[in-house]
Amino acid sequence: MSTEPQDCADYLERIVFLIDNELDEADCSDVRRHLDECGPCLHKYDLELTVKQVVARSCSEQAPDGLRQRVLVQLRQVQVRINEA
Repeated sequence: MSTEPQDCADYLERIVFLIDNELDEADCSDVRRHLDECGPCLHKYDLELTVKQVVARSCSEQAPDGLRQRVLVQLRQVQVRINEA
């Protein structure tokens, strides 16, 4: 089956929703069927999934206490400046 670039654009938008489990079952099946038939979209799906996994792993780490405290102080200083403006 040959897909048109316009069709792929629609599927590429829906890939993110598929990865985030935000599609109903019919849409999931439709997107998966397209991914089975379209190599470029499957590659994009794999890339999006990998990025999401790397970000999720990175977000599970906590900054050292010293760094966290410095960031909090900076945030408070910015808030004070905004409130004074």
